[in-house]
This record gives sequence, C-alpha cells and structure tokens, in this order.
Amino acid sequence: MTPRRMPSVSKNTIHHSSLRSLARSLREGSVRAVDIAESCKTAYNTHETRLGAYKTWNGEGMLDTARLADSLLSSGWDLGPMQGLPFSAKDLFGVPQLPTFAGSPAALPAQWQTPGPLVQTLLTQMAPVSGKTHTVEFAYGGLGTNRHWTPPRNPWDAQAVRVPGGSSSGAGVSLIQGSALLALGTDTAGSVRVPASMTGTVGLKTTKHLWSTDGIVPLSDSFDTPGLFTRTVADAVFAFEALQGSAVPELHSLAGVRIGVPEQFFWEDCEPGITEAVQQGLKELERAGATLVTLDIEHVAEAYDHFQKGGVSPPELYRFLQRDLPDWLETMDPNVRTRMETGKDITAWEYLQRLDRFRAIGALAAQQLETVDVLATPSVAVTPPTLEALEPEGEYARINIKALRNTCIGNVLGLCGLTLPVGLDQASMPVGLLLTARPYSEARMLGVAAQMECVLGTVIERLGTAPRLKA
Repeated sequence: MTPRRMPSVSKNTIHHSSLRSLARSLREGSVRAVDIAESCKTAYNTHETRLGAYKTWNGEGMLDTARLADSLLSSGWDLGPMQGLPFSAKDLFGVPQLPTFAGSPAALPAQWQTPGPLVQTLLTQMAPVSGKTHTVEFAYGGLGTNRHWTPPRNPWDAQAVRVPGGSSSGAGVSLIQGSALLALGTDTAGSVRVPASMTGTVGLKTTKHLWSTDGIVPLSDSFDTPGLFTRTVADAVFAFEALQGSAVPELHSLAGVRIGVPEQFFWEDCEPGITEAVQQGLKELERAGATLVTLDIEHVAEAYDHFQKGGVSPPELYRFLQRDLPDWLETMDPNVRTRMETGKDITAWEYLQRLDRFRAIGALAAQQLETVDVLATPSVAVTPPTLEALEPEGEYARINIKALRNTCIGNVLGLCGLTLPVGLDQASMPVGLLLTARPYSEARMLGVAAQMECVLGTVIERLGTAPRLKA
C-alpha cells in the first residue's frame, strides 16, 4: 500500500503513530528505536500490574536490540521494515533466550526456544522482542483463562474482571496497554480473531501453509496457523508486507467491493448489541459504495457440528503431548484436559471422515467466495464474560464453544480471515467485524479492510480509549 505522507513522529506521539510513520521517522532520525522501546517499557510499568499481558517480560533485551537497531540505521544498515519496532510473541513461539511455557506450569525443553521462520524474519529485521504473552495452556481454549497463571484482564471493563479472549490471551492486551506495537499469535479455531475482537484490536488469521508453524508449540497440525495482532488495519498491512515481502493493493474507495452477508448461522443467538453494531457498520460501508450480497456458505452448520464434537484437535494434541511432553499431561488445566479427553479417543475412520468433510465443504466455500471480495459476519457472538460467570458447572464449556462458533469456520474450511473493531455492545465491550475470504487472498482482504477502516475509523476513533487504562 502506498504510504500517505504524514508528519514525523516525536517521542510524545509514538503510541498514536502508525507502524509506517514510525518506520519512516526512524530512518529520518526524528525518533530513535530506543525512544520507542522506552515508551513500551513505560507502558508496561504503568499497566502490567493491572492487566497482566506477559508471562515473560524482556524489557532490557528489548532496549539492547533497540540500541543496536539505532546504531545500524545510523551507519546506513537498513535490515527491513520492522527494524526498531517492538513486538510481543505468544508463549508458544520459540524466541532465543526466552523460556516457552505454552501456558503450562513448567518451562518446556530448551529446543522450544528455537525460532521458526516468522520470528526469525522479525529478528533478522532487528525488531525488538518485548516479551512472551500469556496463552491458554497449549492454546486449547477460546476465552483466555488458565488455572496455572493469572489470566490477562480485559482492559475494556474498569470494574468487572472479564476475559480477554483466547487462546492468544495476552497478545491484544499487550497492544492496548502499549508495551508492544505488533503481537504474534496463533489461530486454530479463532485464537487470534477472538481475543482481537474482545480487546478491540485487529487480528489476522492466515491461510494454512502461507506461513510456517515451525518453531511454534502445536495444538493441531491440521489447523494451526500463525497470525498477527495490530492496533489498526493500516498496521496489519504494514506488518504483513514486512513479513510476506509483497505489497498489499491499495483501494481508494469501496466502489466495486462486494461484501457477502449470510442470513443464517453466524447471527444466531448473538448477545445484546453485537448484531446491532455489526449491522450498523455494514450500513456505513454500503453508504460508502460497497455492494452487500446475500451469501450463505453451504453446509457450514455441518462443519460446526463436527467441530463441536471435537473436530480433529484432541487426538492431534494428545499425540503431540504423549510423544514429546508426556510429563505435561499430569498437570494439565482441567478445562483443557476435559476438552482433550472428550475427543482424543475418536476412531481412525471418524478422524479421517471429519477431515474429508472439512476439506469438501471448504472447497465448496472457496468456490462460493469467488463471487465476493469478503464474507462479513460478527466476529464473536458473546460479550467477554466475567471470570465469575464461568464458575457454574458447564458454563465454561458452553460459553467457550459459542465464542469460537463464527471463527472456527475459517479454520476448518481452510480460509483466511481478519477481525476489525466495529463498535461496542450493550455491556460497552468491543465488537468485531469478521471478514473471511478465499484461501491465500490475504493481500486483497487486507486492502479491502484498510479501506473499510478509512470509512469506519480506527479503534480510538470508533471505540475510544479502553477504560482500564484510565483506572
């Protein structure tokens, strides 16, 4: 996307500036990487006690890398777009010198500190690592809770303790509190898009195999995908281009953009204010020139039924743990254990049958989506619940599966997706607009989403500042 010319960044405007503006200002010399890292460290010191985004903080390491990034830039060494821009990594990603717990009570063997291609690309570009953010144990949960560690707190409620979404539970929180400018997460059934929606950030789920999962603790070999959290769609465009190495096409209007809007499934039983916020956003996009087209994906309810019965993740997670980390089975969070135990004993024929149906329905969905640029739905059907609301018997399981309902479809059908904030529900919690698109059409989807953001506004313009940051 062609950058719009904007004023240079100063120390006082770092956290109100886009990644693109910061990258340009670093090269112009109007701001230093150390200034950015210090700003992130100050945000961490100010908000972390209340919000708890991180399992492992890397403040001094972040500053050391920032100093090196400044030194290299001053000597004429430009290693890539993300040079000097801090990122957080979900505690499934291998990062050198930082332990990986994967949400478990004990650090995994040292081999899990080895970076995969995604982290290595950022390290090669000299992007400082702010730390490792909390995750649901082995990423198996959509609400963000963890019996071993205090879960991050959703910043959007200053009174009640609400979940931030999962499984990438600390990623969006790290952006909202300002301790990182980009966050890495993983998405197997919604683990980027659910917490992004619940924290009022932007979350990108990539198509399976677009980016390697090497160097990431697995949940499901069939559906795990790396993903990005950013503060705005414009930042997601910048980060995607930096990591993918190719440009996102720039749209100058929504004229000619076709948005598929299903009438069934995705809208069912949404909690108060969610449907209204998404429908209002769609009306604004239509007034701005987009064409809304009714489009219901065939057999989507069947795909969700297979997912509700366990999909294929339980046996895949159990195989990994039994093979590589058998001792970790003994200390597993009960919520995670229950989900895994429920589905790990499915027969081989049933496992293969589910995969076959997912692939067949996914192929049909990809064909249907060729008629539109994106499919638009609510990202999450539930208001982020309080921890107290999850305590009654069966409530965690009920709310968890409902939170994942809309997002899991993109995973099991092999599609890509993105959520962006569109409003607040009746509890004054963020509502996400979920875009789903054909496999490997991330660039077009991001271009459309960026123009949507120009119409709808950024998170600050649309939602304001998270109340917990003011408390």
